[in-house]
Order: sequence, then structure tokens, then C-alpha cells
Amino acid sequence: MGETRVRLELVESSGRLKYLPYLIMADESETVVKEYIAEGQMFVIILGGGMVGGVALFVEELADVVELKNIALDPQFRGLGLGKQVIDLSFEIFREQGFRKMMVGTANSSIANLAFYQKAGFRMAEIRKDFFLKYPEPIFEDGIQAVDMVVFERVLQ
Repeated sequence: MGETRVRLELVESSGRLKYLPYLIMADESETVVKEYIAEGQMFVIILGGGMVGGVALFVEELADVVELKNIALDPQFRGLGLGKQVIDLSFEIFREQGFRKMMVGTANSSIANLAFYQKAGFRMAEIRKDFFLKYPEPIFEDGIQAVDMVVFERVLQ
């Protein structure tokens, strides 16, 4: 695989539904994804000349706080450091747009995500108890039920 630097290309609101299968990789409820898919800024993840089966969606939470709502890569592109590059690029993009902080939430059961976000410089900020109990279907990962959301934040200096 020649090119190893990712780029992010903005996706217009009207073209977002075609990326729904990717968003559902990271947020298993299609109903929930459809509630936020039109919000914020969505980017397709590009490597070399083409898409690497991934998208990232960011939603403004407060005037100076942006939330990473969804990030997904096809399994064949995971473990190559591309997700970390996407996070680092997003820090630059949103810092330039005047945001002071980025937040991201993941399930208590998402062991790999808990490690990933901490390695990317995020720190735990809060626990939203019973968050995933509102989902239409229970979610299990590694034999653990997703019940609570662990919220991370990182200051964009």
C-alpha cells in the first residue's frame, strides 16, 4: 500500500445517506444514526486516490466544543494507524475553525475504543449511565453489554 497519509474530504448533507453502512459499523442502531446523520460536518476518509471505507462525523456541541459523533473504517483498514491520523487531522481542522475542545463517547463495552481514544490523547470526562439502554436492541461486545457511555475530551491547543 504505497500512500500512507490519509485525507479528509467534506461530504455535503445531501450525499450522506450513501455512507450509512459505514456509520452503522461504529453505531449499531440505524435509527440512532439517522437522527444525527444530517448534523455537523461529515468527512470521507481518503488514502491515496480512493476511499478507505471510512467516514467521520463531527457535531458542534457548544460554541467552542465539537463532538466526534462517529468514526468508522472498514475492518481491512484497521490497525494501520489510519484512525489515529484521522483524529490528528480532525484536531487541526477544528482548532483552525476556533473550537477549543473535542469530545467523544463510547460504550463501556468497547474495550478497543477505550484504549484507542486514550492513546489519541483524550481523557475521561464523565460517565453517562444507562445511555445505551435507550437503544432499540441491546448491544454486546466481547461478552459485555453496552450500558453506559464513557465520555472523553481533549483540549485542542
